[in-house]
Amino acid sequence: MAAVAIWLIAGILLIAAEVLSGAFVLLMLGGGALAAAVSAGLGAPPLVDALVFGVVSILLLLVARPAIQRRMHAHHAVTGVDALVGGPAMTVSTVDAHGGQVKIGGDVWSARSYDHDQVIEAGRRVTVMSISGATAVVFAE
Repeated sequence: MAAVAIWLIAGILLIAAEVLSGAFVLLMLGGGALAAAVSAGLGAPPLVDALVFGVVSILLLLVARPAIQRRMHAHHAVTGVDALVGGPAMTVSTVDAHGGQVKIGGDVWSARSYDHDQVIEAGRRVTVMSISGATAVVFAE
């Protein structure tokens, strides 16, 4: 029963330590330790418990961790000016390579054309290609 307690405590401590790291490595090792606690609880010898810990930890690191990381990064929200890139805008004044103004989501921004030879008349719909400082770089659709 002492082996069960040791593996259980190790698993809980590793999972708790994951809160500080955020890399999901300690979480996977904690899962391996909990699996070893189950093995020890079923009466397996210590060598089998250690083997269960190693195999389960490696499997979790190779299979579960990448899936969790993909899921975490897939929900990363784009905010600030990065959220404007690729979106629509409307020209308020003539926009060329040297300047102009566009309205993006109700706000007026200084702008310049993405294509240096392009002159975009007022009232045209454009796409925001990038944001350079406080200037929207736009391209006529």
